[in-house]
Amino acid sequence: MSTDENQIYHRYMCLICGYIYDEAEGSPQEGIPPGTRWADVPINWTCPECGARKEDFEMIKVL
Repeated sequence: MSTDENQIYHRYMCLICGYIYDEAEGSPQEGIPPGTRWADVPINWTCPECGARKEDFEMIKVL
């Protein structure tokens, strides 16, 4: 991966409630530090808003 690709963070939206997980921000209140890639978020992690599973999230583009 190039240096530019390492700097690109993605956002993932919960399809149930609309909560946004931003890789750049992480989810420190749930023990996930800033900069944590989606692939590195534990499989048993759940949405802090509605409890949805990780597979209920989808990557979104921010315009």
